[in-house]
Amino acid sequence: MSLEIYLDLFSQPCRSVYIFTKKNNIQFDHKKITLFDGYQYGEEYGKINLLRKLPAIKDGDFCLAESIAIMMYLAEKFHTPDHWYPADLQKRARVNEYLSWQHTAIRTHGSRILWFKLLIPKAMGVEVPKEKLDNAVESFDGSLKLFEEKFLQGKPFIVGDQISLADLVAIVEIMQPVGAGMDVFENRPKLKAWKDRVREEIGAELFDEAHQTILSLQEEVKTMDPKKMEPLRSKILKYFLS
Repeated sequence: MSLEIYLDLFSQPCRSVYIFTKKNNIQFDHKKITLFDGYQYGEEYGKINLLRKLPAIKDGDFCLAESIAIMMYLAEKFHTPDHWYPADLQKRARVNEYLSWQHTAIRTHGSRILWFKLLIPKAMGVEVPKEKLDNAVESFDGSLKLFEEKFLQGKPFIVGDQISLADLVAIVEIMQPVGAGMDVFENRPKLKAWKDRVREEIGAELFDEAHQTILSLQEEVKTMDPKKMEPLRSKILKYFLS
């Protein structure tokens, strides 16, 4: 098997690639990486992805980073059903519009909530200023409001009647704060109905499997050795708290 995919399902982008490949029966060699171990900073992984991030793929001699670029590549190469990344110009533009927006909105704020609420205080033993968590929650709430009003509106999915890469990327990011115990879908019936449709389209078994790591994180941190995070401590604290 020539296609290798490097993944840690703690990571939202890794989950999107994992779900996409599994749902579309794309055969690959699953290279399981643990981000907290810092493998991504080693010499071996640097040959695959000099950006030092996950996910990454190696397709023969061709290496590619960034989850969205990876899924677009796989969609084209394996001729996945059109609804994932539509050939129609305007539908594809809608997918691209959401994927372009979400990086600094849903992704940024949802990720911060997980780190501020759970990982930094519980796994690293570092107190997070209350205003930082409050600001992240407020910003995330604002992004979810925009998601409903601008991108979802009254449609079943972002592009219309069928699931696309936009919905897949959205759901894995929105699920990230759930891993910290935040009920993202409370008092948001439209968002919850959309999430249920996405889960059904993906398949409940695959959806739940992909999110098992993040949803069990609250229990895992109770027994996590703080030394495990030590190699990444300065990088994490500088990124999130500086």
